[in-house]
Amino acid sequence: GALGPRSALRLVRQYDIVADCSDNVPTRYLVSDACVLAGKPLVSGSALRLEGQLAVYNYRGGPCYRCLFPQPPPPDTVTNCADGGVLGVVTGIIGCMQALEVLKIASGMGSSFSQHMLMFDALEGRFRNIKLRPKKPDCAVCGDNPSVTCLQDYEAFCGSSATDKCRTLQLLPSQDRISVQQYKELLDERLPHVLLDVRPQVEVDICRLEHAVHIPLSKLEEKNEESLQYLQKRICEEKQRTDDQASLPVYVVCKLGNDSQKAVKILQELPAEEFGSVLAKDIKGGLMAWATKIDSTFPQY
Repeated sequence: GALGPRSALRLVRQYDIVADCSDNVPTRYLVSDACVLAGKPLVSGSALRLEGQLAVYNYRGGPCYRCLFPQPPPPDTVTNCADGGVLGVVTGIIGCMQALEVLKIASGMGSSFSQHMLMFDALEGRFRNIKLRPKKPDCAVCGDNPSVTCLQDYEAFCGSSATDKCRTLQLLPSQDRISVQQYKELLDERLPHVLLDVRPQVEVDICRLEHAVHIPLSKLEEKNEESLQYLQKRICEEKQRTDDQASLPVYVVCKLGNDSQKAVKILQELPAEEFGSVLAKDIKGGLMAWATKIDSTFPQY
């Protein structure tokens, strides 16, 4: 089963050194806190896309994970490997570096990374060492007067689940979302609408729904004028297909149904005088839900 607050301390106490290779924020806090409470050094590695990081926490007076990150990041700003992808070689390099630090600590040689973080850029083929802030006297877990004296509910603390699977965010109320099955019915009935695909171009090049309008989320976030004019044009063209004066639905899709919710929020705030009343909804689960529930020939990636 998954590592949890009940089992973590018992497990950590059995070992001299702990290596964290997890891919989610709640587990990082859980493992770090357990190592502080058990008095064990933590060799922590992470990797995403073409970048890797390595640090050693709670070792020879160095900081713990909470010293550097007292508060977790908002859940919708976190990307894990399932969402963002990672080059396997990068995890291999960081993993080997972790193994090296574990051996150095175990043999008494000490670690180079209790006061520094190693940053690896695979694209540049470059390693950098960044000096870390020292241990915080007021740290909630390793400070002089700690408030965290036992392991807590880290999923609640971080607002996200302790899993390395694809995340499912809930940013919109249910009335602003539709299922892939509902969208399929709407397509079959040929109801007027615009489908907006907000994935990056590289993902659209892998697979797409033919009738979708493509504008990456990044263009919407920066309110790119050319992109918004293009969307407005497509909405107007589709409105001509209907005599109804009601607002035209814009359904937003991405890979997993997370970015699409961010895009809906942006569309809902667009000025009505330019766009008319846009009824924006996102498609839950995105194109991967479409692939599993509607069209098994649609590529999963």
